This record gives sequence, C-alpha cells and structure tokens, in this order.
Amino acid sequence: MKHLTEYRDARLVKRLLERLRKTVSKKWHIMEVCGGQTHGLVRHGILDMLPPEISMIHGPGCPVCVTPVSHIDTAVSLALDHNVILCSFGDMLRVPGSSGSLLQARAQGADVRVVYAPYEAVQLAQQQPDREVVFFAVGFETTAPANALSVLQAHQLGLKNYSLLTAHVLVPPAMTAIMSDPETRVNAFLAAGHVCAVTGMQVYEPFVKRWQVPVVVTGFEPVDLLQGICTAAELLESSRAELVNQYRRAVHPEGNPFAIKTADAVFEKSLREWRGIGEIPESGLRLRSVWSAFDAFQKFGINPELPAASTAAQQQQCRSGEVMKGLIKPAQCQYFGTGCTPETPLGAPMVSSEGACAAYYQYVGGWHHES
Repeated sequence: MKHLTEYRDARLVKRLLERLRKTVSKKWHIMEVCGGQTHGLVRHGILDMLPPEISMIHGPGCPVCVTPVSHIDTAVSLALDHNVILCSFGDMLRVPGSSGSLLQARAQGADVRVVYAPYEAVQLAQQQPDREVVFFAVGFETTAPANALSVLQAHQLGLKNYSLLTAHVLVPPAMTAIMSDPETRVNAFLAAGHVCAVTGMQVYEPFVKRWQVPVVVTGFEPVDLLQGICTAAELLESSRAELVNQYRRAVHPEGNPFAIKTADAVFEKSLREWRGIGEIPESGLRLRSVWSAFDAFQKFGINPELPAASTAAQQQQCRSGEVMKGLIKPAQCQYFGTGCTPETPLGAPMVSSEGACAAYYQYVGGWHHES
C-alpha cells in the first residue's frame, strides 16, 4: 500500500478519505465497471485506505475478459484453417479458447499479428491483396468508432480482402444483467469516463430510473476514483438515485457526436454472449447488413452464435464469471496464483492487462489468498 505522501495530490487524497469516513454510516457495495479503474484501485492501494463500510466490487469491465470462447475458437480456426492474416490487439493473443490461444496458433504456423489500431490492418490488406486480412474487433463503445472507420476506409479503397470478426460489447446492458442477478450486492456504480466520453451521459439515464441506483461517471487517477466513491457514498446515504458526472474535464453530456454517428452507421445492436456470464440481449454490436461484405462471420460461413465446445475442466476450474459479476474477489479463487497465473491462465481475467485477476496478481501478489 502506498503512503499518502507518495501521491501527487496527497493532501486532496487525504481530504477525500476524511470526507468519506464522515459520510458513511452503513455498509455499501460499489461496483467499478471498468478494468482500468480496478487496476487503479489496486495499484494505488486505495482499497486498503477505504473505510470498512465501503466495499468495492470489480465488474466485468474488460472486453478481452468477456469475449466468449466461441469467438476465440473462431479466430484460431480462421488463422489455422483458412490461411488468413489474423490481426488483433496484443492482449487477445494469450486468451485461452477451448483448444488453444491465438499465440499457440501462431506457434503452429498461423499468421497472427499484433496491431495497435485497426487502420494498420487495413493498410496490411492494401499491401497484400492476395491474402485475406481479418481484424479481431474487440472492445466496448470506446473502440467501436475506430473499427467502424476501418470498414468505411476499406470500402472507400475498394478492398475485397478485409473483414472484421466482431466481438464488441456494450456497458449499460451488462449493468442491467448485474442488477437482474438475484445474487447481486451492488448498491451503486462507477461508470467509466472514457466510455462516456464517446457515448455521453444519456445512455445511463434509463438504467438509473429503472433500478434506482446511483451511477457516477469518473476517471482513473486516485483523486478521480476517490471523488467518484465519495459522491456515490453521499448519494447512497441520502437515498438519491442520480446520474452524476464526476469527470467533467473529459466527459460532455452529449458525448462525441461524430464517433456515435460513425459507429451507428456501421454497427447495430445484437444478442451477445459474455464469457463467464452468459447471453445478454442487445449487449453486442454486429455489422449492419449493408456492410456484410466486411463481416468475417458471413465471408467465411461461420455462425456467430454457435457456442464453443469448451473443455469441462476449464469451465469447472475457472471462476471468472463469479469475479466479473462481483460475487468473489480474485484472490478468493482457490486456483489464484497457483493453478492460474499469467503464464498458465485458466481464464481471460488473468491474461488481459485490464483483468481483475491480473491486477491482484501484479499488485497484491500471486501468493496472496483471501478466505
């Protein structure tokens, strides 16, 4: 745990903690939705500083972690059996499918490449017109506009050898699924500022009204997180279910209209399976029919809803679903740090740079277990 004097805004952090201690009078469970926020809470030792009345629950806020096994298997199959150039962000390469990962496929001779933006995959398709290039499009609302632009760019260039394997997921439907779970303990949410910078605030208004829980939009620095937690606690203590923007320097109520328009032009909402959680209606994005020529599922005749033949052993061992629904902390899993490590992961939350299990392993220690 960091000492308060180690923080750049140490005095403000101390004042926020004092404010929080004076505010809370009962036990509250607050879920931070974003994996980046989880890493911030763990890395900066904030969880150990909070008063005992505040319990932070780590939500499913990592798109890599919730990508279903069936999509991993499809990507591996495309790379191995269809001789495509499979492009992906680095985190996706080590996520285990039912019969291996993309990294293992590359070791077997598949052409799997790490890119940092989808336009790099479009450029690759330009450079190699005799090869099919598939970009594994993973992410929340934040990455959808850039992935949509890659389709528009490929269309403008007249490329016939570029397509998306879409695995996009949307945040508000996941929050609804969490609140619908009879086991949920969540009293309030910290919404991810970078998602809201794209979508705006209005997407959360129906959720707040329906479930009567506070939602506070916040950032990722220690002060951002503590301000969000303080605001959520104050709303809970006064029984106010409100939507509050605690990240005004980056988030505007209307979001980014150009990004929203671009994503809507290319994608439409769809049923989506979330790894470890299950199917959530209207929680995914798929390419609109007008852009079917760029849909890898259709181009290669793959059913996007076909479940993977996941190994029974992995399903029984990995408790990632419980972690991502906030039912247990990573270190409460009996395999944490022993049977499941970044080198030998049982599930995606130990692989992704934003996964809750990876955060605990890196900053709390792989040896640490909780009862």
